[in-house]
Amino acid sequence: MRAVVQRVSRAKVTIDGKITGEIARGLLVLLGVGAGETRADADYLADKVIGLRIFEDAGGKMNLSVVDVEGAILAVSQFTLYGDVRRGKRPSFEAAAPPQPARQLYEYFVEKVRRAGLKCETGRFQEMMQVELVNEGPVTILLDSRKTF
Repeated sequence: MRAVVQRVSRAKVTIDGKITGEIARGLLVLLGVGAGETRADADYLADKVIGLRIFEDAGGKMNLSVVDVEGAILAVSQFTLYGDVRRGKRPSFEAAAPPQPARQLYEYFVEKVRRAGLKCETGRFQEMMQVELVNEGPVTILLDSRKTF
């Protein structure tokens, strides 16, 4: 699984003019699921996101997690994280998981975050969404459960 994690002061997802998920301080997580991935991949990413120390402490050092700052997570499915443009200019999505297993792992990720005691808002799987955010820093981290980067 792949994730783009952005530290935000606020973020929201809108579908057809209606807000489906909104957070104040926390993390916006754009989450993609690759073909053949399992719950172990989702476990790895959820644990990494929950414990990621990218919020500043009193000394100005990135040393605090979203748990430490009592923040929230907005998790948005994004299969385009598996877009491959190495062979041309139009992305191929062959490496992305099919919709049903991708939905199951996305929902499993969200539930794992919620079971950790964090507020976790979402978009809607396989919907056209508008995502708005204020990236604080800016701080953006790329994660991959297979550790390809």
